[in-house]
Parts: sequence; structure tokens; C-alpha cells
Amino acid sequence: MSNTTKELAVISTTKGDLTLEFWPDVAPGHVENFKKLAKQGFYDGTAFHRIIKGFMIQGGCPNTKPGGRGMPGTGGPGYQIKAEFNTKSHVRGVLSMARSSNPDSAGSQFFICHGDAKFLDRQYTAFGQLVKGDEVLEAIATVPTSGPERSTPSERIEIKSISFVAA
Repeated sequence: MSNTTKELAVISTTKGDLTLEFWPDVAPGHVENFKKLAKQGFYDGTAFHRIIKGFMIQGGCPNTKPGGRGMPGTGGPGYQIKAEFNTKSHVRGVLSMARSSNPDSAGSQFFICHGDAKFLDRQYTAFGQLVKGDEVLEAIATVPTSGPERSTPSERIEIKSISFVAA
């Protein structure tokens, strides 16, 4: 595809499809990193491992693949990328990168806001937004959860694949 053609990512999950558009104007490194990992199949077979209704759904950890080793939420691609904080607000449907306490520690884990999370603004890199599949976001975000943070889903919600289509 040419640089003038916008690509949308279609995340195919066991609950349906989430279609996202990217913001390369404010977070080019994060957009390219996500697209590169997706096109390599890195996300295929991973699961949304952290779900907090009214806040966000988080996925992209390789430890969540069947047979994966390590605690879900602690894995990555083997490298980290520099933060690209911007003025995009963390509201419902916004795609952003998860990270540790180090601002430059994002790798592969991402989240989609289920509600407004403006307290994350300028502290996490927002790099896209949901353009289709709000009912799927709702279905994932409302799965019963348990665990110490009450964020571990009661059922496995797998990312089957991520494909790209022209906008």
C-alpha cells in the first residue's frame, strides 16, 4: 500500500472483530511497531489478559499464548520503544500502549479504553482509535473477572489474528 493509503487494523477475536485506525501523525513509532508485530503474527493466539470494565481491555502479551511461559502481563517482544506522549485524550475506544513505570518501556502490550481514562493523558502513548466494533469492545469489557485486581477474565478471549484493510 502506498503511504497515502490509510490502513485499518482488524483484530479478530473470539468475541468478534475490532477495527482500529491509527494516528501516525502523533505516534509514528508506536503505529509502526504495532503494525510490524501484527504483520509478523506476534499477536496471533494471544489473549486479552487484563479487563477492567469502565476502564480498558489489555492484550498483546506473548505469555498468554497457549503453552506460554511467564506471568500474563509481563511479556514483550524483547525490546522497548520510546514514549510518544501526545495530546490525544484517553477516551472510550482509544488505542494506547501499556508500559511499566518506565515511560520508555512499551513493547507489544496495548489496551483499548472502555471508558474515559483521561488521567492517562500525556503519560501513555495513544496511537489510534476504534472505528468499528464497539459492541465487541463492550462484550469483552463486560466479561466477569476475578483475581487481586479483579481484572483476570473468567474466560479466554483470544486474538485470533490481526489483518489490515485500506480505509
